Amino acid sequence: MELARVSVDGHGLRACGTQLGAVYELRYRLEEGRLRAAVDGGPELDIGLLDGTDFFDLGFSPLFNTLPVLRDGLTAAREYVMTWVSVPDLGVERSEQRYEPLDANTVRFRAGSFEADLVLDDAGFVVSYPGLAELVASR
Repeated sequence: MELARVSVDGHGLRACGTQLGAVYELRYRLEEGRLRAAVDGGPELDIGLLDGTDFFDLGFSPLFNTLPVLRDGLTAAREYVMTWVSVPDLGVERSEQRYEPLDANTVRFRAGSFEADLVLDDAGFVVSYPGLAELVASR
């Protein structure tokens, strides 16, 4: 489960969130060009630079798949290089990803051999990530 407070303005998307996994609790803060994350009783991470990548991508968080959609609108398929953070160990690596619009509210996401069709709301936020998450409430 993930809870997040999100704001979108001229500086992009900012978020403060909590993930509750079967064996971990993680808190994160995403700001322009910075990601902070900490696992309760475990590792902490503070990345201040994207280091040549396009966006951060936090494991098990569909919110982070929203970032390229919001910035670029995705009227055509695009390739990205992400700073991917695995959860719950907070390991960091580069991840090549592809986002391909299928219709106004569906984007095919690919990373390596993994593929998922993400459903978006009209604002571009991921509301359904098959096998991972479904939006249950927003305000």
